Amino acid sequence: MRLNAKQVCAYTGGTMVVPPLASKELLCGVTWDSREVEPGCLFVALMGEKVNGHSFVGSVLSAGAGAVLVMEPLPQTDLMLARELGAAVVEVADTASALTDLAREWRGHLKGHVVAITGSTGKTTTKNLVRDVCAAGKTVVATKANQNNELGVPRTLLSADADTQVVVVEMGMRGRGQIAALCDFVRPDWGLITNVGESHIELLGSRENIARAKGELLEALPSGTGIAFLNGEDDATAFMAQQTQFAARGVEEVRFNGRPAADCLAPGQVPAAAVWAEDASLDEEGHPLFTLCAQGFEGLEPLDEVHRVPVAMALRGYHNICNGCAAAAVGLRLGLGLQAVAEALGASLPESGRQEVLKTRDGVTVVNDAYNANPDSMRAALRTFAAMETSGRHVAVLGDMGELGDFAESCHRGVGRAAVCCDRLICVGPLSRFTAQGALEAGMDAAAVTAVDSVGQALALLETELSPHDALLVKASHYMGLGRIADGLVN
Repeated sequence: MRLNAKQVCAYTGGTMVVPPLASKELLCGVTWDSREVEPGCLFVALMGEKVNGHSFVGSVLSAGAGAVLVMEPLPQTDLMLARELGAAVVEVADTASALTDLAREWRGHLKGHVVAITGSTGKTTTKNLVRDVCAAGKTVVATKANQNNELGVPRTLLSADADTQVVVVEMGMRGRGQIAALCDFVRPDWGLITNVGESHIELLGSRENIARAKGELLEALPSGTGIAFLNGEDDATAFMAQQTQFAARGVEEVRFNGRPAADCLAPGQVPAAAVWAEDASLDEEGHPLFTLCAQGFEGLEPLDEVHRVPVAMALRGYHNICNGCAAAAVGLRLGLGLQAVAEALGASLPESGRQEVLKTRDGVTVVNDAYNANPDSMRAALRTFAAMETSGRHVAVLGDMGELGDFAESCHRGVGRAAVCCDRLICVGPLSRFTAQGALEAGMDAAAVTAVDSVGQALALLETELSPHDALLVKASHYMGLGRIADGLVN
């Protein structure tokens, strides 16, 4: 974002309480976190449940903020400091809404492609892969971490310059209408849906309703110029296409599959442009190896022939093959070369807490995947973990998964049945007692299954049980705090 304070005031419908010393000086970037303030940025004072951003106005002004957006009167000391430092103070009715208003206006300045990504699992990983692939030949701004809500999405737009060639926006949702509300100001050119699974089924009630909610992204794509990147392996893809009728509006479809096209699509079902994987395997540490196949992309001539290149990913798990193919489809549609796309996929690294592989001083391999979890990602993580080679045992610590409502018991039991691939299972939390029951029902030895109430209890068990060369998987919904287990063992 490069706007002056007067523009910020006009776009948000605010009042200029303190004008800037240099009226034409451009603000660069936006944040609501006082720890992230950089000289010349806009600080948005949000009202949180525990923290009031207005309390930090003095410190952010001293740190060099060029302007502050507020929704309550500031003390005279802060106003005087703003005048002294030449910073602007703009007052609005609601700072969170003003952030969206500002992003809506800034979107009109963006000249590059805006690519929106949603899905039940793999959103953040796929967003990172798309970012890294696009960066092989384009300037890119992407959502930080998983800031995919009503605050993080506008911040992503505002983090881009007008000439940024690709803006990658991750979109989360918990109910109907939320994707549509984000798309209203993001106005995506292209949309990518990773898959439709069971996360948020508590609020939506069925997988069909989840597909309808995700399909709001397809409905928002511009007629005639939009592109929908869809998962050919997912049985919900056809449902979303039928529900949204995006093809009738001239929106192009590009398919991606983590498996050979013949395994996913019926003859004649492959669209004009498609990406898939062949000859897939995992190495001894769970890294995917496969042949990336592409057909129908400009720059890969002849268009009707299949073009192939080998890929070796730094990420882990078969599920990341599909995520990688999704990112490759976006890169190829941008005109990037197949070899450059393959190299970018291989160089992309996991974020902390997402299948992050660590080592303890005693030689235990810890797979820290505690950032988030739902039934689909749990099963995928267990499959990947079981494929890892180790001379010791495979030990899994699994915690509760949230937002499953009436489906919580059956979903946790299902994860327990998938956990029989492990030698030892420790379940943390009240819902995970159903995970333990599912493992026992699937035939896991009762002596190998333990249910505990807290992270501390699980850590105490591990400290006495783990042996050198064991491998440990830690996974749960973020609110369970199982990342402390990985930290405790490693540090």
